[in-house]
This record gives sequence, C-alpha cells and structure tokens, in this order.
Amino acid sequence: MTNPDRPLSPHLSIYRWPITMVLSILHRVTGISMAVGLVVFAAWLMYAASGPEKYQYFREVMSSPPGILLLVLWTLAFFIHLGNGIRHLVWDSGHGFEIPQANASAWIVLVFAGLATALLWVMQL
Repeated sequence: MTNPDRPLSPHLSIYRWPITMVLSILHRVTGISMAVGLVVFAAWLMYAASGPEKYQYFREVMSSPPGILLLVLWTLAFFIHLGNGIRHLVWDSGHGFEIPQANASAWIVLVFAGLATALLWVMQL
C-alpha cells in the first residue's frame, strides 16, 4: 500500500530553477511581449498619420511614467530575445551544450540585455 502522506508529484517550489530554464521561459515571454509592443508600434504609426494633435496625445501617453516603464521593459525584452537568439544560433552550430558553458552563456545574455538597455536609455537622456 502507498504512503498517503507522500505527494503524488513534486511541486515547483521543491526544485531550484536552473538559469537555463529561466532563460527558456524568458525567451518565450519576451517574444510575446514584443508582439504586444508591435501593436503599440502600429498605434504610433496610426497616430502619426492622423495629424499633429493626435500624435501629440500619443507622445504624452508614452512620455508618462507608465508609458516610459513599458518602453524600457520592451527594450529589455528585445535585448533578452536578441541575446538568447544568438545563443541558440551558437547552439545550432553544435557548441556550448556543456552545463558550465550553457550556464555562462545564460548569464552573459542577462548581463548583455541589462547593459544594452541601460546604455540605450542613458543615451536618450
């Protein structure tokens, strides 16, 4: 007979998430967020084509703190997705599959994305 106190399956909180798993999830999340950003980009084009008053309204919305936060997050998502895509291209060549190399490349992607986002936004100031 089985032990009734034993869980049927392990819960997510039992395991420590490896950085490679985090990057895999982030790659999917950033792809979806960039698709949402594409809708905002299309709205920007429509407001720009609708005249100066409507374009100014769009600029005011995107210049507000929530708008700037969204733009910064979309920039970060772009650089995470770009770095992870390059990482996958390296993997496609048959390199970097060993665990230490995979972990190091994951951290490199995160550092690259953070620095590139910060650099881009500091240049905007």
